Amino acid sequence: MYARRRRRYFLLMGGCVFLFVSAWAFVRLWSVPVAVGMCVVAMVIPPIAAMVGNARGPDDRWWDDPSGDPKSDEWWDELDGKRRQ
Repeated sequence: MYARRRRRYFLLMGGCVFLFVSAWAFVRLWSVPVAVGMCVVAMVIPPIAAMVGNARGPDDRWWDDPSGDPKSDEWWDELDGKRRQ
């Protein structure tokens, strides 16, 4: 689960770096407005990448950690529909 989130984050950030570098290395030679547009798109990607990298998936269940109180843990397990072994 963490590898999938990390892969998505680095893919988005790699796309961001690619857009920024290619905008000012190659695209500006043909069209400065397109290069600026690419930089604006690249500017929006990092916050989205942070949200994707920190989003919990359906398999990420942080509440599965036992609290230390056996009665409370048993009660929560019953609510979640799972049985302790």
